[in-house]
Amino acid sequence: MIWPSHGSNPQYLFKAMGLALPKQYIDFSANINPLGPPPVLKEKWTDFFEEITVYPDPFATQLKDRISKSEQIPSDSILIGNGGAELITLLARMLAGKKVIIVEPTFLEYEKTCQANNCEIVYHQLREPNFDLNIDDLRSSLIDADALFLCNPNNPTGIQYPSTTIKSIIEECEKRDCLIILDEAFFDFLIDYDSFVPYINKFLNLIIIRSMTKMFAIPGIRLGYLVAQPALVSELSKLQSHWSTNTIALLAGELCLQNESFIKETQEYIDYERNRLFAFFKQNEFLVSASKVNFYLLQDPLSKDQFSLFEFLLHHGVIPRHTFNFPGLEGRWLRFAIKSHEENNQLMEVLAQWRQPHSSS
Repeated sequence: MIWPSHGSNPQYLFKAMGLALPKQYIDFSANINPLGPPPVLKEKWTDFFEEITVYPDPFATQLKDRISKSEQIPSDSILIGNGGAELITLLARMLAGKKVIIVEPTFLEYEKTCQANNCEIVYHQLREPNFDLNIDDLRSSLIDADALFLCNPNNPTGIQYPSTTIKSIIEECEKRDCLIILDEAFFDFLIDYDSFVPYINKFLNLIIIRSMTKMFAIPGIRLGYLVAQPALVSELSKLQSHWSTNTIALLAGELCLQNESFIKETQEYIDYERNRLFAFFKQNEFLVSASKVNFYLLQDPLSKDQFSLFEFLLHHGVIPRHTFNFPGLEGRWLRFAIKSHEENNQLMEVLAQWRQPHSSS
């Protein structure tokens, strides 16, 4: 079976399963802010329309200036992209034919884009169910490596690695003249986050990717940015197509970054809902990853095969993200986004139904 390689767009999942897409369903497969976009975007949407006849700024100057001020880094250390996916593609092009390490399980785009650019890929597999990241285990994998892809907080586990561990890995990579690409697509969902952006001034080998589509629920617009030493940013920008980021995305990005109260509200909401869900999972003997963000891995340890749970959920209009194409997981877990309070209630109701006939198995 050819499984869809991404969450969302559930019609492709149901087609692969040979099932009809139900009229009513809840899509837990996409890790988007359940509160939706900041209200200011809707308020300003008519103003955006007035700008669609104007070519976008190819240098994204205003958005970069805003990020520069908020992160306290020079604007020439910032590259704006058409979502994190474009930035990952640019990095893979820059690394064409080179040796890259990917810490698994993780976001599939690293592998996909590196394969397309004939990179030599080495997989460093973290062990379930804790998925601990240990510098001593990783050190041997870094021999002769040109770059390391590391997602923190990690997708699909939602686990936030200790800051001391990340710093140790950055330092180890520097010793070996190895780039470290730190993907922080979900950093702004963390209540307690130590920023690594200031480290780009000290470490020439550090590249940080950030997505704006997740927190601000704008995946249809596509927007992200990368921070690194100016020389690296310049090298990557030469590989980028002209006007890769559209005018509406640039304007939306400026507005979103002004909404600190929206970010705080989201963090508190996700924290509350995650604690509520995890209490239910513990009570009903489901195993979950130690997520700190808006998604998590779930497994029924009382079942030999998670596929039967996967089918059960689909037949009840609940769509999780399968993990059949995540190296190291191979379908042994299901990933769920944290949705609205009511939608999370419905998930718990369906899982309670599933647990009934399985409670004595």
